[in-house]
Amino acid sequence: MIGGSVLAIVLIGAMGLGLWWVSGGAGDADSGASGPGEGGSGEVQVFEGLSAEHVDPGESVDYAQQPPVGGDHYPFWQNCGVYDEPVLTEAAVHSLEHGTVWITYDPSLDPDQVEQLASYHSPGSYVLVSPMEDLPASIVASAWGAQIQLEDASDERIGDFLREYEQSPAAPEPGAPCSGAYDGTGADFDPETVDARMN
Repeated sequence: MIGGSVLAIVLIGAMGLGLWWVSGGAGDADSGASGPGEGGSGEVQVFEGLSAEHVDPGESVDYAQQPPVGGDHYPFWQNCGVYDEPVLTEAAVHSLEHGTVWITYDPSLDPDQVEQLASYHSPGSYVLVSPMEDLPASIVASAWGAQIQLEDASDERIGDFLREYEQSPAAPEPGAPCSGAYDGTGADFDPETVDARMN
């Protein structure tokens, strides 16, 4: 009889421990690891309170995110399109202000995946595609105040993000131009020769 009672207590204790483990009790100390926007988690992270001041061409802006999701930027924007070299970050942030979605990818990404990302841009779309070093994931899609980190160009969440944020009213100036400004790369940029029309 006593042996049966002890066995019942042990079983109840084991069941309780199992429920605690499944409910996440053991994971509380590391809960930040599953937060949105970390290491290709595939969840949209939203940012608020972003400044949108113009800085002088050639001035470097220290952004809190890589790639940025908004902030101070150059007085001219990066033309939407597909680039095979890194673009001018401070100009691309100005494009985000106009409602552009900026898709960045690791330069080592498979060419087939790069081609798939490029297909998200079409004439007249507010989409910018370019490689970028030191990304937190293989692919990062950014809009003004929002970002998603992914690992594969075939992930349908890229399209979902575009549908949600391209020309989003959350951008400060949705519908402002995404053409007719700077179409060079970061390496091409010379602040002394920027067309006066861009200022």
